[in-house]
Amino acid sequence: MATFTAHSAIGNREDLTDVIYNISPTDTPFMSSVGKTKASAVYHEWQTDSLAAATTANAAIEGADASSLTVTPTVRLGNRTQISQKTVQIAGTQESVDKAGRKSEKAYQLAKASAELKRDMEKILLSNQGADAGSTSAARKLGGLQTWLNTNASVGATGVAGGATTLGVTQRVSGTDRTFTESILKTNIKECFTEGANPSVLMVTPTQKQVVSTFAGIAGQRYMAPAEKPSTIIGAADVYLSDFGTLSVVPNRFMTADATGEVPSGGAGVDNGEVAFVLDPEYAAVAYLRPFQTNELAKTGDSEKTQLLVEYTLEVKNEKAHGIIADLAE
Repeated sequence: MATFTAHSAIGNREDLTDVIYNISPTDTPFMSSVGKTKASAVYHEWQTDSLAAATTANAAIEGADASSLTVTPTVRLGNRTQISQKTVQIAGTQESVDKAGRKSEKAYQLAKASAELKRDMEKILLSNQGADAGSTSAARKLGGLQTWLNTNASVGATGVAGGATTLGVTQRVSGTDRTFTESILKTNIKECFTEGANPSVLMVTPTQKQVVSTFAGIAGQRYMAPAEKPSTIIGAADVYLSDFGTLSVVPNRFMTADATGEVPSGGAGVDNGEVAFVLDPEYAAVAYLRPFQTNELAKTGDSEKTQLLVEYTLEVKNEKAHGIIADLAE
């Protein structure tokens, strides 16, 4: 008598777990660390100012007239707002059928789109994209962080810092890649401090995070384990102790080389050098003209269309508060 097996059986239920596994990163360190403010026009503006250089020549003759006027105007800066969006369209049938891992297909897809939108924003804000007013046929674009950092910029040979002509508009030109060293970092932090900055964050790519962990200035780390148990070896640098303050070392997955939007100095090809940012989060913010919103689009058939939208820009309150180290070898 033949044994009846699952190979020939009909009616066995499928074994599909009721969980959907997704490990795509959703953390956005830059957006999470800087401020949030409001924009009221598609060109968002702010002002900066600075003190005159300190001098030892400030000595007046007794009884002399008052010195000449030393008043200087403020500097007016601005950035364009950019619209980013995601749209999902779900058929009525798909929303109604019994599904594994989610009750509502629409709710599930909207949650995914929301996370994707934030990831796009993080990459755009940190990019080398120059501000563009756009037109009726071209999208308006904000100036990414790399186009704003000019004063405290460390670039490779033949490289040119962003904002060389106009802050927020002129893109950084990439130069010859070099190895990220502690000496380069210390020089950049000193430049920031000299300009009056007090940076507290060193934001790096995953590759450069491992490089920074080898620097001598990392905070001493110790982990005590019971003698009868294996010890834990800590090989990561979460805090860098500089001569001018402590910096949190923050890895950012959205700063990878293939997304920095660099402009090669030769004008052709693609440079893959990475960047690191020395930041004072107090002097940067994301300005929202239209905060995150959900728009139910007109129903034209047996489906529902929903748009997620945000209009925002980057406000670099004073670019001298930050530093950039570019053209770092992978």
